[in-house]
Amino acid sequence: MDVLFSGQLPFAALVLGSAYALIALGLNLVYGTMRLLNIAHGDIIMIGAYVAFWLFTLADVSPLISMFIAAGLTAAIGAGVYYGLFQRQLGSDLMIERIEANSLLIFFGVSVIIQNVASFAFTASPRAYQYMDSVYEFGGASMTVNRLVTLFVTLIICFLVILFLRTNIYGLAIKALIQNQTAAAMVGVKVKQVQLVSFCFGFGLTGLAGVLLSMTEQISPFMGFPFTIAAFVVIILGGLGNLTGGIVAGYFLGFLQIYGVALTSPTYGSVLLYGVFVLILLVRPQGFLGGGKIVR
Repeated sequence: MDVLFSGQLPFAALVLGSAYALIALGLNLVYGTMRLLNIAHGDIIMIGAYVAFWLFTLADVSPLISMFIAAGLTAAIGAGVYYGLFQRQLGSDLMIERIEANSLLIFFGVSVIIQNVASFAFTASPRAYQYMDSVYEFGGASMTVNRLVTLFVTLIICFLVILFLRTNIYGLAIKALIQNQTAAAMVGVKVKQVQLVSFCFGFGLTGLAGVLLSMTEQISPFMGFPFTIAAFVVIILGGLGNLTGGIVAGYFLGFLQIYGVALTSPTYGSVLLYGVFVLILLVRPQGFLGGGKIVR
């Protein structure tokens, strides 16, 4: 019981919650502006993780540098997916009515392709690298430097994203699009341009999150699915399209999972995650932190 009142669990919960908040932020941007259900989200995380692994292994490039490279690469992938698969559908009045169902199937295909290409290129064996793995004791908690760095970088990124959404012209346009696409278009928002920015921004943040995760987790071509589920749990908990609510929900889920596992058993980690997912869908599908509509 002593561990429940030590500093170890709050630190672990903050690190996990930060990861969930950042991962879900990219997914929420894509869904909020375009209503696209990206179930290949975790595979973009995997791409970012492999970028960090290979750059560190082959060229000794710090993940704190490669995260910008990974963000640029995954943002470019996002642009390719947008132009190649969704631009025409988003511009068609007939197809926009079925965009959520269509996107689910399309992204499922994208996920299968990415996983199998990565498995063929890198094999399915898990990989890892050691970076900033020194351990420090503080307030009764053991903290590795890489987890501290992950926590601080994630907090900074989430703050900058919120600032961007509140002050930058494209950020304000993204908010308007999330709130009401028709009204945004009527007041002069260039919908297609903002959708592209949002798509690239969401994919770039997701690739960056993959780099941060690679510092503390093993990576493999099939690592993405649990993170996809976690991201969907977070954005449903925070309210679909509610970006600030998603960040808060990420930390909530991190604390819930860490303390839930501590009170039960590590084998119940997935049960807690999926249990929360099902509970939210049954009790309040619009999210505990969201309203009846998708708003910020």
